[in-house]
Amino acid sequence: MTKEPGNQTVYDLVSVKLPRLSGFTLRLLAGLMESPLRFLVQSSLLDKSGISAFRKLHFDAQPTPYPFHEVTKYAKVIATVLPDKLPSREKVSRKGFHFNTIGDYYRLYSEGKTTPKEVARKLIESIIESEKGNKPLRAFLTYNPEDIMNQADASEERFRKGKTLSVLDGVPIPIKDQLDVKGYPTVMGTGFLPKTPVGKDSTVVARLRMTGAIIVGKTNMQELGMGVTGLNPHHGVARNPYDPGHYTGGSSSGSAAAVAAGLGLASIGADGGGSIRIPSSFCGLVGLKPTYGRISMRGNAPLCWSVEHIGPIATTAVDTAILYSAIAGPDPADPVTLHQSPVILPDLENFDISDVTLGIYPEWFNHATPDIVSTCQSLVQQLKKMGAKLREISLSGLGSGRVAHAITITSEMVNGTGHYYKNHHHAYGLDLRLNLAIARMFSSSDYLKAQQVRTHMLAEFKRVFEEVDIIITPTTGIVAPPIPENTLPEGESNLTELFEIMRFMFPANLTGFPAISFPAGYTKTGLPVGMQAIGKAWQENTLLRLASAAEILVEGKAPEVYFDLLKGFR
Repeated sequence: MTKEPGNQTVYDLVSVKLPRLSGFTLRLLAGLMESPLRFLVQSSLLDKSGISAFRKLHFDAQPTPYPFHEVTKYAKVIATVLPDKLPSREKVSRKGFHFNTIGDYYRLYSEGKTTPKEVARKLIESIIESEKGNKPLRAFLTYNPEDIMNQADASEERFRKGKTLSVLDGVPIPIKDQLDVKGYPTVMGTGFLPKTPVGKDSTVVARLRMTGAIIVGKTNMQELGMGVTGLNPHHGVARNPYDPGHYTGGSSSGSAAAVAAGLGLASIGADGGGSIRIPSSFCGLVGLKPTYGRISMRGNAPLCWSVEHIGPIATTAVDTAILYSAIAGPDPADPVTLHQSPVILPDLENFDISDVTLGIYPEWFNHATPDIVSTCQSLVQQLKKMGAKLREISLSGLGSGRVAHAITITSEMVNGTGHYYKNHHHAYGLDLRLNLAIARMFSSSDYLKAQQVRTHMLAEFKRVFEEVDIIITPTTGIVAPPIPENTLPEGESNLTELFEIMRFMFPANLTGFPAISFPAGYTKTGLPVGMQAIGKAWQENTLLRLASAAEILVEGKAPEVYFDLLKGFR
């Protein structure tokens, strides 16, 4: 591994120690923080979370309110994957368990070995089955069997006539609850918003309909997206298909649970602080957070506009690329997307990564549990043998970056949901009430200082990207935690665990650079371990190439809960 000259940076991203709260203590603290007596505890919370120290820092940089990136050539059209570009199973030499792929569905439909209606019937039966027992999966908030069958019928007719719309025709795709789907309510995981169906699809959903994909329904999510475990006290915790006694990760919890359990071939999530990459890592999947401005946000709940990204969750890099190609690109209804480079789709059957340089900040990379570090280190060495070059790097200001991201995302959420707060804040889950109460302590000065830190983080990452193509880290600091029984149904607040999970997440959201999580292996107990790659602006294709190469190195393991919708049809 070569080393960046003058690497004298002090690693300052320290672990945070705050007590885990549930039951009476959580109710007490949430109520106290919402009352005039909050001064009794707020000083301690601000000190332990690093906010007090952050307020003492001085930054000279101008604030950067949005992480826009330079464009030299503008995108004009949406990229597509044609059927003849689908990789054959014979060419993909993955080890171990194989999830079903978009290619499998398209070939079986085309050969008449099964039909979209047969798959849709099995899907509906499987969703019902997944809700049985003492550990229901709780992947979905709502779905409409009649609507699913109508979409499948239309797809089947297109296959009969030889007029399919794309390789996604007839493929089941669930949607995170914060994106609008015509005919479904958008309640953002809350228990009080009216269950009135919306009248128009979000841009992402509309684009998927144009491909012939079957929109399955709305998936469970952490309430308002403010959390990373997947716990939802109103709709039930989305459970991890690899071990239903463990969290799925959030906030796109149901989207990942559905895909890992086979209840959707791929799904759409949203990521303001790791909410695509974390559940993808916990559930052994591939999750892509694209460059800021790459995918339209029209029809997405306005929760945290300067850090949030919509993106795909799938079982393979190829399927992630296909879904990405269907939803990325300019949208006149979202002006931010009009300033982007062309969407490039890599050849995902070409595993040559000899032109890729991976940057590793050792202190950051190794700041995870030993099993995660050893698993990710092993994969890095295997990628090196495949031709990837390694370079040691450093990044200053990660500690202030973590706090800046926390201030930014929570302040924007307080603003975006403020019209609900006065009349409905007691209807929120206790953990959300506490988090919003803490966020309401932040000032305009805090927010502006956080945007100054964003300026510094952008400069740091651009500096490093002059030397490397990709910055590599574990996806999370810990694997999927167990679900404590005393958290149900009221929930819990565990900020120490939250920061361990989010340790590698916040820079890509704050800076807007694209990032992907892909499987790196499994713990001895069978829980998935994810690896994260952060890339240059608009270079999602390089991230997808790396994830595709890694797939042939990692032996897949089957989830404990899995519904094979193609069983008996191959």
